[in-house]
Amino acid sequence: MKRLSLSILSLGLALCLMAQAPERIKYQSVVRDGNGAIIVSGPVNFRISVLEGSTSGPSAYTETHTAATNEFGLVNLEIGGGTPVSGDFSTIDWGANSYFFK
Repeated sequence: MKRLSLSILSLGLALCLMAQAPERIKYQSVVRDGNGAIIVSGPVNFRISVLEGSTSGPSAYTETHTAATNEFGLVNLEIGGGTPVSGDFSTIDWGANSYFFK
């Protein structure tokens, strides 16, 4: 019985340790205009890039989003769920390098 419990625990830990690449990454922000005023209930556009290696590295993936802020200026996006401009989000090898969002 002790061996069976230990085996099940080991299997459970092994399954938990397997890393999976994200399908999408949730992003939330308060949007402000050039003067710092919150954009309330307004349309906004985003261009998001995943840069490889450093904050000035090459773009592994770029997408655009069209969204609207709520009454508090808040917008919710899912990176990987926008309109692709270049690259393929699903093929990014997250374990092979460091990645940065721009």
